[in-house]
Amino acid sequence: MSVYLISLAGGMLIGLSAAILMLANGRVAGISGIAGRLLQGRQPGVGTAFVAGLMLGPIGYRLIAGAWPAVTIQASTPLLIIAGLLVGFGSRMGSGCTSGHGVVGLARLSPRSLVAVATFMTAAVLTVFLMGAIS
Repeated sequence: MSVYLISLAGGMLIGLSAAILMLANGRVAGISGIAGRLLQGRQPGVGTAFVAGLMLGPIGYRLIAGAWPAVTIQASTPLLIIAGLLVGFGSRMGSGCTSGHGVVGLARLSPRSLVAVATFMTAAVLTVFLMGAIS
């Protein structure tokens, strides 16, 4: 099976799960919010199921594609830690993460999500450009 078809199916499942979560629980499928509530002990059932589904994704990929997804990390551990902290800080400062704003917020035509997505996409493009210029 083509990697592109698997990616398409994965994207469709993300959209479907976001729609089900919104319809069933009235919650936005923002991973940072779900993980934050889960770590605080709030909504363990919904949060646990959603996070478990995310963690089981690579196993599903393995069953369908017959191989583990190829992942290559070229950054150092300290850089990855700093990047993770910056992403966490940014998601708190922006009142949501890429999944909440990008998947659900844009689908709801939220102006705040439009600004958030434009901001983090611009930052991502600039980062890739600058990192490419440095290397």
